[in-house]
Amino acid sequence: MFPRKSVLFHSSTMLFGAAIASVLATDPLLAADVLFGPQPGAALSVEKLSPIEDFINGEVAAGRIPGAVVLVQRHGQPVYFKCFGKRDVDAGTPVTPDTIFPIHSVTKTITSVAAMMLVDQGKISLSDPVSKYISSFANMKVGVERKDESGRSMLDLVPLRRPINVEDLLLQTSGITYGFYGDGLVKAAYDGIYLGDFDNAGFAERIAKVPLAEQPRTLWDYGHSTDILGRVIEVASGQSLYQFEKTNLLDPLGMTTTKFFLTDPAERARYAQPLARDRHVERNSLDVTRWESGGGGMVSTISDFARYGQMLLNGGTLDGKTFLSPATFAAMTTDHVGPGAGVARNYYYYPGDGFGFGYGFGIRTDPGITVPPPPGSFGEVKWDGATGVYLVVDRAEDMFFVVMQDSPSGRMHVNTTVKKIIYDAFEK
Repeated sequence: MFPRKSVLFHSSTMLFGAAIASVLATDPLLAADVLFGPQPGAALSVEKLSPIEDFINGEVAAGRIPGAVVLVQRHGQPVYFKCFGKRDVDAGTPVTPDTIFPIHSVTKTITSVAAMMLVDQGKISLSDPVSKYISSFANMKVGVERKDESGRSMLDLVPLRRPINVEDLLLQTSGITYGFYGDGLVKAAYDGIYLGDFDNAGFAERIAKVPLAEQPRTLWDYGHSTDILGRVIEVASGQSLYQFEKTNLLDPLGMTTTKFFLTDPAERARYAQPLARDRHVERNSLDVTRWESGGGGMVSTISDFARYGQMLLNGGTLDGKTFLSPATFAAMTTDHVGPGAGVARNYYYYPGDGFGFGYGFGIRTDPGITVPPPPGSFGEVKWDGATGVYLVVDRAEDMFFVVMQDSPSGRMHVNTTVKKIIYDAFEK
C-alpha cells in the first residue's frame, strides 16, 4: 500500500538539507529563524507518537469527530499508521484503510500540480493571461465598494490594471474570492453561484460575471481561483480536468481512488460520513454532477495520499517516474507572496502565521510571532481541507504525514494536536 524508499528520495533530501546548511552559513540572522524546528535528520521516537492514539480515541469517545486515519511516513517507510472510530456512526462501520474521504481544498494542490505539469510540457505559461483560455475573462472588472450620498453601499466597476494571469490563479491572488466568508457587495454577488448543474466551462462563465474583489496580485484572497485553473487545464490539454489528471498524474502515481465522484456502489459504501451536526457543506461528494471542482471536489484514501505525499517528498518523482521537473517543483514550493511581493494579507490569510504561499501550497518561511513557535520546520509544505484532510511534507526531516477525517467542526483541534505530537516526538 505504501511506496518504498527510493534513491531519488534520498538524493533530493540531501540536496534540500545542503541548501539549508548553505543558508545558515551565509546568513546568521536568518539562521536564528530557520532553527525553530527539529534539527535536520533528528531521530524520531515511534514510542512518542503513541499519544496520537489516546488523543484521537478521546475525540471519538467525546463525540467531537466520527473517526480518522493518521499516517506518518519517514525515509520512505510508514512509522505510524492507524485508523480510529467510525466512517459511518449511524451504521456502526469502522474507519478502515480503504475508507474514502472528501479532501475538499486539498484538491487545490492536485490541480496545481496538474497545471505545473502542463507548464513543464510548454502548454501553459505562468504569465499567460487567463483570457487566452477563457475569453470572457478579458472583460473582468474590480468591484470597489463605496457609499452614495444617502449612505447606501454601492459598487463601482473599475478596469484591471493588468490582466489576471495563470500565476495569479496558482497563488490565490487573482481577485476571485469565495462568497461564503466575509461580507460586502462583491461577496454578496456570489449568492446562488452553485445553483443548478454545470461543468467547468459553465462555472468559469459564472465567475466571469462577478466583479473581482481587488486588483490582481494585491491581496492573498482565498477563493475560486483554482476552479478557474481547472478550466484552463481543460482548454490547454483538450481533455476534461479529471481525464487529464487521471491520465498524467493519478493513474501513473497509483492513486486509483482519487476522483471527483463516486458512482461504484462498493466505493460509495466506503465513503466517510460526518456527524449529523456537520452535514452542512455546500458540496456532497456522493452527489454526481458535471462540475469537476479543481478547488475542492475530490475524494481520496490514505493509500492514495501515501503515494502523493511520497512523490512530493521526493521533489516530484516516484518509482522512477518524473511528474514535475526539479525547477518546477522548486517554484511550486517557494514563497511568492512574502515581503517585497506587494501582496497584502488580511484576517483570512489561511496559510497562517509563519507561512508564505507557493503554487497551491502553504510554505513555512519563519517561526511566526507565537512564542514558542508552532511546530514544524523551515520549508515545510502543507495544505488542508474543510473537513479535516491535512497534508504536511517536511523535506528537512525526510517526512510527511497525513490526517484524514470528515469533521468540519472538530478538524482544527485534531490537526494541530496531531502535528504537535509528531514534532514533539523528534529527539532534541
